[in-house]
Amino acid sequence: MARVEFDVRSGTVAPERFIAALTDFSPTRAEVWPNIDAEHLKVHEVGDTWADVTEGSSLAGGVWERNRYDWSTPGTVKVETTESNTWQPGSSWLYEVTPEGAGSRVHVTVVRNPKSVKGRLIAALLTIGGPRPLRTATEKVVKRLEPPT
Repeated sequence: MARVEFDVRSGTVAPERFIAALTDFSPTRAEVWPNIDAEHLKVHEVGDTWADVTEGSSLAGGVWERNRYDWSTPGTVKVETTESNTWQPGSSWLYEVTPEGAGSRVHVTVVRNPKSVKGRLIAALLTIGGPRPLRTATEKVVKRLEPPT
């Protein structure tokens, strides 16, 4: 199991804007989230405060996961893996988004339980290398959400 936590801050992106982007499953999702390819995005069902979505990327020869998103708790989005070629069910992302000045602080907790050799390799890299690649990807999202200057 690999578990990493990190924070990303923005002085201009309000929590509501970040959560709206995180729970927007339209075709533009792949333009906002750098680790999601449009080819891997499939929306199965969306409710008022939840969604069932398969997404992934061509990273390492293709990594995909079917996730249950839940944003029923204000300021929090929990993403739990239900099926994947790389991760066991129960692997998760937890986004806790709080106001900070005119912007927000995004605290992310990622838990990865590998299912395959590929998953074990990626989990080892996360354990050894830390959250930097995931933090960088989240920082790119925040940058894309910032108002133009």
